[in-house]
Amino acid sequence: MSTTASHDAAQPRSLTVITGSSRGLGEALARQSLQAGHLVIGIARGRSEALERFAHERGLPLQQWQADLSEPLTIAQRLAGWLRAQPGSWTTATLINNAGVVTTPGPIDGESLETLSAALRVGLEATVLLSAAFLDATRAWPADRKVLNISSGLGRRAMAGSALYCAAKAGMDNLSRAMALDEEHKAAKGERAARVVSLAPGIIDTDMQAQLRGGDASKFPDRDLFATFKAEGQLVSAEDTATKVMKFLARDDYGQQVLADVRDA
Repeated sequence: MSTTASHDAAQPRSLTVITGSSRGLGEALARQSLQAGHLVIGIARGRSEALERFAHERGLPLQQWQADLSEPLTIAQRLAGWLRAQPGSWTTATLINNAGVVTTPGPIDGESLETLSAALRVGLEATVLLSAAFLDATRAWPADRKVLNISSGLGRRAMAGSALYCAAKAGMDNLSRAMALDEEHKAAKGERAARVVSLAPGIIDTDMQAQLRGGDASKFPDRDLFATFKAEGQLVSAEDTATKVMKFLARDDYGQQVLADVRDA
């Protein structure tokens, strides 16, 4: 674990936990959350030196927890323990489940079982366990609690050569819908409830896009579509996408539409 600032009375009252924070959209969301004055806990297998440097130079509170989200139980237990040790005086507490894995584009029978298992654990099981840990450990907090699951259009329509990713994101979407119903039920009983959204972030210029447009066309029929996205300038930078996501998180009506698309905001 790397920590640039410890939590004490002088620290911000907003907490944001972000998975997949070492690069791409997750790194951009972590940077903008820091800029907004949040204590940020980034969870990723790697460590962002750029993010560490950004926080250190500005004296911003960042923790980077290095963990393999294909083995999510340990990190979920750690998060639960850390949250329970907090004073519970935060005004806002947000969990952003952003981490995801795209396997080599192609049918599932062309991939190793170990790779498929790991990708599904990162894309869906980690979301389930971290959400459960977050909601349970913060249930008594007076904070405005939010869960944001970073989904994809591929969770809402199938595409050849992407079955595992489609399955993980479709599971994330329906998980979010059911979680939101559970939170509504809690609220109806007078209990503290969180707000849950599964958000498609649009087409982002990341390593994942490069992997898709570099796939084998004989196994991935839509490869040229992703090449066109790049050639025609349709990809949005991670930083610009993060700005849109942060604005979405700040909306007064956050949670009223559980399945959402940042492009429709």
